[in-house]
Amino acid sequence: MTELTADEARRLILRAQGLLGSDGRQGGVQGMLRRLGAVQLDTISVLARSHELVAYARLGAVGRPAVERAYWDAPARSFEYWCHAACILPIENWPLFAFRRRAYRERRFRWHEVPDSVDKLLQQVRDHGPLTTADVGGAKNGGPWWDWSDSKIGLEWLLDIGEVVCTRRVGWRRVYDLAERVVPAGLLAEDLTDEECVVRLAGIAGRSLGIATRADLIDFLRLKGRSAAILDEALASGAAGLTPVRVAGWPAVRAGRNGSASRSVPNAWADPAALESEPRGRHRTTLVSPFDSLIWHRGRTERVFGFAYQLELYVPKHKRVHGYFTMPVLAGGRLIGRVDPAREGTTLVARKVSLEPGLTSARWVEAMGDALRSAATWVGCDTVRVERADPPELAEALNTTLAR
Repeated sequence: MTELTADEARRLILRAQGLLGSDGRQGGVQGMLRRLGAVQLDTISVLARSHELVAYARLGAVGRPAVERAYWDAPARSFEYWCHAACILPIENWPLFAFRRRAYRERRFRWHEVPDSVDKLLQQVRDHGPLTTADVGGAKNGGPWWDWSDSKIGLEWLLDIGEVVCTRRVGWRRVYDLAERVVPAGLLAEDLTDEECVVRLAGIAGRSLGIATRADLIDFLRLKGRSAAILDEALASGAAGLTPVRVAGWPAVRAGRNGSASRSVPNAWADPAALESEPRGRHRTTLVSPFDSLIWHRGRTERVFGFAYQLELYVPKHKRVHGYFTMPVLAGGRLIGRVDPAREGTTLVARKVSLEPGLTSARWVEAMGDALRSAATWVGCDTVRVERADPPELAEALNTTLAR
């Protein structure tokens, strides 16, 4: 069995995620999407929306309109569906989510009761589509954000079960169209079993993560119940195409009747292609979106980087330690700290900047400054202002560095 040090695993993960070496920039945004397998969507926009930040972290100052065109274009190259969360996915992966579409259809419930008018909505899309929620009366009933209209619930249900698909957006609104009109016929005709879906998706998740535990793969794909059992069987049999490895320092897997750990039992799985060569090249220095697949699984983030991360936007303001939309800072292949960003006109404001315990301002101020300056330029800001820092002397050092 292949044995890896924690440092070797970390470098393989960074390369797989397109954050080490030049290969991560090949193919632009679409190439990045195919390497990652899924890019999470989120409504929050501080510096930019998360799907833009993910591309920026790997590709640098790629134009934001170019990012949008790469994701949502015609003919369809991507579609939106549920993977780790609501994600943009390569269109060729449409058949692989048949297991989830079937599960939704059997359940006939999402967060809301499916309205009786759903068949009429489908006919409306068939006759007059493609449509947005604005075309069918709006998305909300006027209450909180979850108080969806019946039309919105119905369209989302039709998306869940694969009758309609979203392959583009207009003004951040989903455009719903019949799957048969948008998904290439060859992909639409594929009829995979649940086992085939999960096995192939496990391979995609493994390639994206580079090195992953069972829990990492489960989290990437949000598997449970029978689907999780299929994954376990695929890992044990080798059907997923992933290589069992042992990473020093990662939690041991319990095995045997007495539940004891065994050195013959893998504690992770690797993309075999990732093991064929040693990662080389330059590390990216960048701010990382809270919804980036590099840090999706918080336990994995701490295991790989020693970085305890919590997104505090759901924490009451008076209880926040680091800030509303704290973005980790990647430099030298490590997560060195975090930034709580905001914008005031053409100034990027770092409300608070923190270094990880044990790291010094003298060693990391240039890298932190580079991350802030590059992000500011990308979003059209011409100055950066640091308000607070931990340690306190970092604020003055950064403002001096950024003023050069």
